[in-house]
Order: sequence, then structure tokens, then C-alpha cells
Amino acid sequence: MDECDTRLLKLTQDGIPFTHSPFAKISEELGITEEEVVQRIEKLQENSFIRRFGASIGHRAIGITANAMCTWNVPDELVEEVGAVMAGFTEVTHCYERPRYPDWPYNLFTMVHSYTKEDCEYVASEISRATGISDYQLLYSVREFKKTGVRL
Repeated sequence: MDECDTRLLKLTQDGIPFTHSPFAKISEELGITEEEVVQRIEKLQENSFIRRFGASIGHRAIGITANAMCTWNVPDELVEEVGAVMAGFTEVTHCYERPRYPDWPYNLFTMVHSYTKEDCEYVASEISRATGISDYQLLYSVREFKKTGVRL
């Protein structure tokens, strides 16, 4: 990684503009072409300096305010199979297994974002129908904390 790569990461760590040419200003500041910016990002990924370079949308900013963590009590021997079905729903943004606790029987968690709680409830009922898992709870977000990525 050279000085240009370091500057590139600093210029992109707070996001890039949503425009037809999102790398134009960055390429101008670095004195390289937009194509070279993209090539450098790809090279940084190939060499494991960064894991991924992708879009992150502020869902609350576009009106998606019903956010439900669906917690599921899935038989341990079915977690892989059921998890794959749940993760296959386009409305599910995260799907992961967690340990059970004496007072918390839920071991599989899915995150669903929507415009209304009713939409989240509908998605959960469809997941339940598709998997045969009827023991679940929906936990709704009440506020969002500031999210930031790694900083240089």
C-alpha cells in the first residue's frame, strides 16, 4: 500500500457521492483517472487491505423505520437448514445463530427492515410458514446509534 492508497482510503471512508461519476472528485484530488481509482480499490481488496467496498444506505433517511429483530427458537439440528431458508428471504438483511440462555430460548436471529410494523409481522409470518418454526418474537428498534466504519 502506498501513499496514494492511503489518501484514497481517507477520501472514501466517509462515503462517496451518489452521482453518475462518484469517483470524479477523488480522481481529481489524487491526480489519477477514475479508472485508476477503481483499479486501486480492487487491488486493495485483492491484497486484503480492505475486505469490501460497497454501498450502505441509511434506511431511516429513506423512511424505513420499522426494524424488527426476529428471534427464533429453532431445533439445533435444523439451524443450518432453517437458517438458509430464512436468509433467502429478500426482506432479511442479517441472519445469524446465537447461543441460548436459560431464560432466552431463541438461537436464530433475522433482521427485517420495512416501512411499517405490520409489514415486519407479515414477513415474520411468511418465514414461519416457510420453515415451520412458530416459536418466535419480534423486537423493534426504538432508536439508531451512530454507525461508523474503520477510520484511518
